Amino acid sequence: MIRSILSNKKQYLDLLLLGDEQESMIDKYLDRGELFGIFSCDGEIKAICVVTDEGNNIIELKNIAVVPQYQRQGLGKMLIDFLIKQYSSKFLIMRVGTGDSPITISFYRQCGFKEVFRVKNFFIDNYDEPIFEAGQQLIDMVYLELIF
Repeated sequence: MIRSILSNKKQYLDLLLLGDEQESMIDKYLDRGELFGIFSCDGEIKAICVVTDEGNNIIELKNIAVVPQYQRQGLGKMLIDFLIKQYSSKFLIMRVGTGDSPITISFYRQCGFKEVFRVKNFFIDNYDEPIFEAGQQLIDMVYLELIF
């Protein structure tokens, strides 16, 4: 079951850190964002995402993370589909920024996103420690958009 999380958002910090590895970066959007989680019948969190209103009819998926034992079971796609239904009547575009990792880029493309621009050296300039995904250091932020 997917539900909105309205209070005590920081209790999910460990899971959010899977999607964004630096707490200070999460702090920049968590309070102003809408937090959604997929929960099991007994209340166990399985996946989470944060979406912000960026103005100009754009929402941004700032963070999406799935508990490791539940990865590769379609929960990330389920959250994206939920967000499309939730926001497509109110906004024109859903944007996501991510590292230039083939695994992540492929996921978003399969969900219908298309690359629109890059921010050079974003991860080097904004994160305290290097971030690696699939053995590759993340350097540029890749922005993808899905037009509703």
